[in-house]
Formats: sequence, C-alpha cells, structure tokens
Amino acid sequence: MGLPVYYQQGCPVCGRQLRIRVTLLGKRVYCQHCGGGFLAVDPSMVDAPDDRTARRMDVVVDDLLERAAIVLERAAAGEPGHARRGDRGRC
Repeated sequence: MGLPVYYQQGCPVCGRQLRIRVTLLGKRVYCQHCGGGFLAVDPSMVDAPDDRTARRMDVVVDDLLERAAIVLERAAAGEPGHARRGDRGRC
C-alpha cells in the first residue's frame, strides 16, 4: 500500500492551514486545532456559480426574507394568516 496523499485546506473557523488526506474529500472533517467541523473540499475542483445563478439566488433570498418579515409582523400583531404549526409550507 502506498503512502497517503494530502492536500492543504484552511479551517473556516480558525483559519489555520490543515493537511487533509485526499480520501476524505467530500466528507466532514474536524480541525485538530480548534475542533471546528467543515466539509473537506478542494477549491480548485469546486464549480463556482456563474453570475446569473448568483443573481437568481440573491432574488430568491430577498423574496424569502420579505415573506418572513411579513409573517413575523402578522404574528406579532396577532393577525390571522400567520403560519401555524400545521401550516408549514403553505404561504
């Protein structure tokens, strides 16, 4: 059996550079310095979203935040129509 192969990845919690075995790519790993857990990924192999996808995600997030604000306002005012336990997913 050959020697293990490693790559470098920074811990997203503490920022330290870690040596991670390539056999752990795609799995959850933990920093031996701070204990923070994260997904082992090689940034050179990750496809970055294109500008259109990123803009589309921004629109979806903004829409969800607006809906959440409305639901919270209604719930605080005691108005009917705010999400109840059994109404999840029905807006």
